[in-house]
Amino acid sequence: MIDARTLTSCRHHLHLDTSLPLLVEGVPEDSAIKQRREAAAQHRENVRDTLTALGSQWSVIGPDAPTAERAKATMAACEAGVERIWGAVLPSEFDTGRRGKSEILLRDADRGGYIPVIVVNHKVTDPRNGDSEGGATTTPFDVWAPREDPTRKVRPQPRDLMRLAHLYRMLQRQGQASPAVVGGAIGFGFDTIVVHDLAPVLGEYDLRFADRIAVARGELPTVPSQVPECRSCPWWQSCHKWLTEARDVSLVASGSRAEVLRAEGVHTIDQLAQWDGPQPQDWQHGTFADAVVTAQAWLADVPLVRRFDEVEVQRADVEVDIDMESYQEHGAYLWGTLLDGTYRSFVTWDPLPTSDEGRSFGEFWVWLMGVREQAAADGKTFAAYCYSRQAEDKWLLESARRFLGQPGVPSVDEVRAFIDGPQWVDIYQVVSEQFICPNGKGLKKIAPVAGFNWRDAEAGGEASMAWYREAVGYDAEPDLTQRQRLLEYNEDDVIATKVLREWMSDRAVTEVPQVAQLRTHLQPEREVLPTP
Repeated sequence: MIDARTLTSCRHHLHLDTSLPLLVEGVPEDSAIKQRREAAAQHRENVRDTLTALGSQWSVIGPDAPTAERAKATMAACEAGVERIWGAVLPSEFDTGRRGKSEILLRDADRGGYIPVIVVNHKVTDPRNGDSEGGATTTPFDVWAPREDPTRKVRPQPRDLMRLAHLYRMLQRQGQASPAVVGGAIGFGFDTIVVHDLAPVLGEYDLRFADRIAVARGELPTVPSQVPECRSCPWWQSCHKWLTEARDVSLVASGSRAEVLRAEGVHTIDQLAQWDGPQPQDWQHGTFADAVVTAQAWLADVPLVRRFDEVEVQRADVEVDIDMESYQEHGAYLWGTLLDGTYRSFVTWDPLPTSDEGRSFGEFWVWLMGVREQAAADGKTFAAYCYSRQAEDKWLLESARRFLGQPGVPSVDEVRAFIDGPQWVDIYQVVSEQFICPNGKGLKKIAPVAGFNWRDAEAGGEASMAWYREAVGYDAEPDLTQRQRLLEYNEDDVIATKVLREWMSDRAVTEVPQVAQLRTHLQPEREVLPTP
């Protein structure tokens, strides 16, 4: 029996979980997964309490009863024609192997049957720009009335589509599926239901489900392959050992890139490193030559490869390094800065969401603009640096929108003018342009090459989420030591950005080999080990 979660996750993980479950019994849950699961559960409870209080006809299936009883109660509500069902559990299909539950089933008043609506703790839409194609189809909470929303565009979420298709097939089995062949999703913002047309995805769903149930039942073989979920997988240690010994190509071209390469007969890093023909026809993952060089660098045990004779990075008379810390989608609680070797933090320790976030953001912006204005008055050049600007840009703009009118908070246009200008420099982009990075481009992968290491061995974005919960007292009394831990972690991030920038200016040319120098360092190919 499998649910929709397995349809977009690792096939080998599914095989190991179903064939060797006792080997991971009692293994502690990854802290990052636990945080996301708990946050999702809280989000679902908030949605449930809000929607069931709106006054529509609801049947709430209690979460504590045995699964079979909840499924029986769900089907009874469907047979009775209940308008809205919360906590629906569909009868397990022991012949097909399907099991599943939907946060909401909405009765299709016009055509009969039910429409599955899931509640997820991630964004399901983005703001629509004037030049983007097609708005999202949405419907309000109180009535099913799908219409195009010109202010939003759908944020692609394959896992949501696969889950909705899974639930639709299960409703079909019970004769309770709406002929409309649609599903809905309520996302993190909890301001509308996004409507998805399921007809175009049912074919892909059927293929994926057939594959995954065959894997779960031991009818199809699997082998390890590196994918993003490996970072939190309890099987990763054994899989990584096999992949390394096998010199598997997914170590340097993970996920769908490895699938394209295997279709071309490239299974090992050695084979990719020796590629000398045109790129694969189905390659849609950036410059293919970079993938070949990445394989060569892995074989040569080289952490970075220089693209050009010289390394260029924008420098200024006055340089400020910036790093932001946020908690999920609730906000940005800390803006850390480094100027002339002095670290300054602009922080709120009120649990997010809080209006005090606007106060700390306003103080940060006033300080930053003051430094820029003083540099201009002194006739000096100015630059502000971050590493991977996507998060900083997001929260700069979001903070300006949310807290406009509070002291020091700029307008969205002011923020946009700054981040679109030449004084906002993303060192991640500079690294991407100047180097090929076989071990990844994250700051914690690249800065150690320049000689910098974090004080806290557990430092990382996921770990900081747990530290933050303790620092502000989400679950108990606030832990002041975790506040200090977060400040030191943030300070190390801005120092790392500075060290990396200076290293690129001063020593990278002599310490990092160019592409043409790699082949002389390549190691011989080894025999591939059998699959564990």
